[in-house]
Amino acid sequence: MRCGVLRADRVVVNKARREMLLLRGESVLRSYRVAIGREPVGHKEREGDGRTPEGRYVIDRRNPKSRYHLSLRISYPNEADRARAQELGVKPGGDIMIHGLKDGLPREDDWTQGCIAVTDEEMDEIWSLVAEGTPIVINP
Repeated sequence: MRCGVLRADRVVVNKARREMLLLRGESVLRSYRVAIGREPVGHKEREGDGRTPEGRYVIDRRNPKSRYHLSLRISYPNEADRARAQELGVKPGGDIMIHGLKDGLPREDDWTQGCIAVTDEEMDEIWSLVAEGTPIVINP
């Protein structure tokens, strides 16, 4: 971490607004426009549904060798997600990330399989501001 840079103590994603906020206390450190899953409405229910999960999770892993520049893994599925998928008789899916672009190519639409995407430059900044263990809330 760079000297003097405050790290975020939580991340909030508002899917309907296509925004991600990095917060420290009540202060917004950074705000980003994001792309989300190709099926943007609703909570992720199953592997391959193209939806971004909704709920409370945590950043649980960092991947410096991501195919999408850099990535931070979101702890989906949680216990409730696994139980819901089991009731439906489906796999919940997983490997939901905050990541950069594939091959550095920007896109205007919602294009991910359920992840949250930003530009590679933004991902560099997020990487330096968000540690493992940081809570993330994903709102509809």
